[in-house]
Amino acid sequence: MKREIIQSLIEWKNRPDRCPLIVRGARQVGKTFTIEEFAKSHFVNLAKINLEEKPEFKKLFFDNDVQRIVLEISVLLNTPIRPGETLLFIDEIQTSPEAILSLRYFRENMPELHVISAGSLLDHTLSEMATPMPVGRVEFLYMFPMNFKEFLMATGHESLSKYIGDYNPKHPCSEAIHNQILKLLRYYFFIGGMPSAVKVFAAGNDFSDIQRIHSNILHSLQYDFAKYGTRKEQEYLQVVMNYCSRYPGRKIKYSNIEKDIRSPYLKVAINKLELSRIIHKITHTNSPKVPLTDFIKVDLYKTAFMDIGFVNHMSQIDLFDLDNLLTANEGMLAEQFVAQELLASRPAFMTPSLFYWSREEKSSNAEIDFIVQHKNRIYPVEVKSGTTGSMKSMHVYLAEKKLNFGIRFNLDLPGYGDFTSNISVKDSSKAIHWTLLSLPLYLTSELNRILDIYEK
Repeated sequence: MKREIIQSLIEWKNRPDRCPLIVRGARQVGKTFTIEEFAKSHFVNLAKINLEEKPEFKKLFFDNDVQRIVLEISVLLNTPIRPGETLLFIDEIQTSPEAILSLRYFRENMPELHVISAGSLLDHTLSEMATPMPVGRVEFLYMFPMNFKEFLMATGHESLSKYIGDYNPKHPCSEAIHNQILKLLRYYFFIGGMPSAVKVFAAGNDFSDIQRIHSNILHSLQYDFAKYGTRKEQEYLQVVMNYCSRYPGRKIKYSNIEKDIRSPYLKVAINKLELSRIIHKITHTNSPKVPLTDFIKVDLYKTAFMDIGFVNHMSQIDLFDLDNLLTANEGMLAEQFVAQELLASRPAFMTPSLFYWSREEKSSNAEIDFIVQHKNRIYPVEVKSGTTGSMKSMHVYLAEKKLNFGIRFNLDLPGYGDFTSNISVKDSSKAIHWTLLSLPLYLTSELNRILDIYEK
């Protein structure tokens, strides 16, 4: 299975000023498999230790003598470790804070050796470490479930994936290709991007096998809850996970999650699920320009779940007759999809973040699903689950922020045009002149590239 993060790994390998690398991501998104495949293609050999499967290796990190550590790993694995030829891979490194701290000394004392580490619950360990990782001594890459283009490649539709990656908005879009991609997009909505589920689908196995895989992964995530705290705290995590999986894109109100659980407990549970990358916060921003982190309201946020396939599984949607399956939460699925694609399309070295905007006033509510930044400009993004839909919130946002360019994702063919819209301001009407870039959902991953074309 080809993963786009491989290119980031190649760039890391070839940089002379590289630091030891930590790959962060949720459980079973493909971190270990991808790093191993990268090693096969770009190194003479791989020296891998898994600190969870073989905890005895943790004893090697009692000090920061990396020369000794490498020598002992080489002896125990019966594998030569040669700088420039060997990739040293420390998997499940979150189980040993000492191993994490040793990474800085690989940078200082063995900079010529390529070192990668990974871990599913790594963010918990990093947040609790007494000694923070020193800036400039380690690097991070963030990994997510397979995006839609990767799904297409894994399922034998490389030409469609390439079509999306090469799409030029200045050229007409083929309606036949558009419809074929929408059909496969429908499958992705329910299968999702977890590599093990995609692999089963690509092999032509029964959909019941995919449901079994979804169930097994979710149970493994819940099993991890035992590492987070007391039995009561684990119950809160389960409650929050169930809610966020059923209502992606809905503003979080603690009373809606469970009115009998105090909000501080629910807030802690949400933060722990975010550290596990099971959910991703979409934070409210009122900033009229970059940076989007200005004027954010940290306690006002929505969430996206880790994978769209789980959203349907947790809602007990049976994977049957997907070509004709319609659900009651089509709008939420579309928003969940766009959230996943936006996260996965960011440079892998950037800390993932998502933003939205809303205004709650009597008889004048408005909400923009996402606010994105591109080359120091901000753009409002609306998501529709069909081919039509009101743009009232877009008009309000553009008028309030004095902007003139909006983006819409839906199921229609691409479109681009200038419009004049009237909005109500107090007791009067105001005309705004603006441009709408309308794109099918499957082009979410190409947004920055497409904006580059229009901004030239």
